[in-house]
Amino acid sequence: MPLRVTLRRAWPLLLIAALILLAWASGATRLLSFEALAEHRAALAAWVAARPVAAAAAYVGAYVVVVALSLPGGAVMTLAGGLLFGPWVGAALTVAGATVGACLLFLAARSALAPLVAGRAAGLLDRVRPGLERDGFFYLLTLRLIPVVPFWLANLAPALVGMPFGAYAAATAIGIIPGTVVFAGIGAGLGEVFASGGRPDLGVILSPSILLPLLGLAGLSLLGAWWRNRTRDA
Repeated sequence: MPLRVTLRRAWPLLLIAALILLAWASGATRLLSFEALAEHRAALAAWVAARPVAAAAAYVGAYVVVVALSLPGGAVMTLAGGLLFGPWVGAALTVAGATVGACLLFLAARSALAPLVAGRAAGLLDRVRPGLERDGFFYLLTLRLIPVVPFWLANLAPALVGMPFGAYAAATAIGIIPGTVVFAGIGAGLGEVFASGGRPDLGVILSPSILLPLLGLAGLSLLGAWWRNRTRDA
């Protein structure tokens, strides 16, 4: 593959890599912490009250950047959304920002890396592509519903194996709703936690009362893929 063509395809990922380095070098990633949220929550709340539309747009934009650059702190951002905008509006804004950011990363990876992977694993991709086109939505939906699967991994892997963009975007938007609602609901109660000098305990996310229903939803998505295969083969 000519170098010029390679660079033209790779520039989105090169830009992302440069922005990641800039975020770490500038110390911007330190803002994605519970300490920073506790320190600035009063100022942020005042800004949301004074300019709710601008604040909501800024929050969505910031979430897009965090997800597209795969920066740590997505959980803190989601909690902040619940704290600042309430559980339902915060969850809706988070789903919008996370979906757009994940789609941007998907497109960048597909443009830069998928051709290289396809050239070296054409036979394998030819075998798995029909299944991805048919049932990829259900498989990715399962990964999105389980909060222990790294979000960045579930963003990159589908792009590398040739998953259709429409199915990827739909599974991402739908699959992150349950976990996002849980995190935003916890975030809505952070004001009292911070006021008492405490720190949020995210271990509650892995408690059976929350994790088991999410695993149940993930199982239902796999059941959907199984049923499609069964009815098609019947």
